[in-house]
Amino acid sequence: MKRRDFFKKAGVMSAGAAAATAGLAAPAIAQGNITWRMVTTWPKNFPGLGVGAQRLADRITAASGGRLSVQVFAAGELVPALQSIDAVIDGTAEMSHGAAYYWQNKSQGLSFFTGVPYGMTSRELAAWVRYLGGQDIWDEIYDQFGLKGFLSGDTGTQAGGWFRNEITGLADIQGLRFRTPGLGGQVWEKMGASVTNLAGGEIFQALQSGTLDAAEFVGPYNDLALGFYQICKNYYFPSFNEPGLATELVVDKAKYLELPEDLQAIVRDVCQAEYDQVASDFYANDPRALQTLVNDHGVTLRTFPDEILEAGAQAATELLTGIRENGDALTKKTIESYISALNLLRSRTEATDMGFMRAREQFFSLS
Repeated sequence: MKRRDFFKKAGVMSAGAAAATAGLAAPAIAQGNITWRMVTTWPKNFPGLGVGAQRLADRITAASGGRLSVQVFAAGELVPALQSIDAVIDGTAEMSHGAAYYWQNKSQGLSFFTGVPYGMTSRELAAWVRYLGGQDIWDEIYDQFGLKGFLSGDTGTQAGGWFRNEITGLADIQGLRFRTPGLGGQVWEKMGASVTNLAGGEIFQALQSGTLDAAEFVGPYNDLALGFYQICKNYYFPSFNEPGLATELVVDKAKYLELPEDLQAIVRDVCQAEYDQVASDFYANDPRALQTLVNDHGVTLRTFPDEILEAGAQAATELLTGIRENGDALTKKTIESYISALNLLRSRTEATDMGFMRAREQFFSLS
């Protein structure tokens, strides 16, 4: 799908639509039913992420028998993409669908619930949040803003990014204008890149205009739709700064607690189901999209040189150590819990999963 066709199908908000949404100043309540507004950081109908947000809303509506209906607003329809969480804080919406590391300016601890350089895989992250105290700490962070967060999706390990030119070593990184968010962005800054964060729908234009030299977003499934291949042909794998990215649903905590217990459970359990549903969507469609990028659009797949990988690991170590030593008390609590869980969980991943994957790669194939 070409980028212009994707956004044509997605549509943009007209002045009339904007005026219509202006009338939605409070959640609609009729005959005991409630309508909540979900603002998202994703373009409308965006593969995997935007579709996942809409499916989550539809599942809550269906599971509640319409008692809690969720109306979805794509990025820019009600508020700009990177203001969605502020819309929940100020009452413009009841829900935000995005990624926690977008809000690291509010608390650096939030980055640990999305993706950490050389950190947890998606399975490890879910284990930490669900069973090893992560959710309790996440709740503490969001309590400061009257919010509650739930894991709502999982892209798996992401692609490393799109580069105009081949990257042969650290010298090629110096001054590189690179779109990448969160702690990973800080790692690339330590390596010498000039880093910025943009919403997904803004990246293509920045690449096209020359404002950016390189960009990473998610992976083949999303990147094909956004059309990055039209500008950059060097596609690097895998990402070392986003090994298991999670999306989140954030809700107004006071309004959430006012819901009957069964509706609270529906929101919570649908989020958990969508965490796994989105993962399956990406796992199924990333390989197919990658084939299209290579076979139909002349994209060259590359891996980062060891010099880059080693420098990234060193920068990540320095960054995380600095956060642990110099961060506020709650951020320090977050990273200490994260590191403790990572050291436990990686023992299973590396001893069991990686051992099997190496054996399968070396000895087994079917055609």
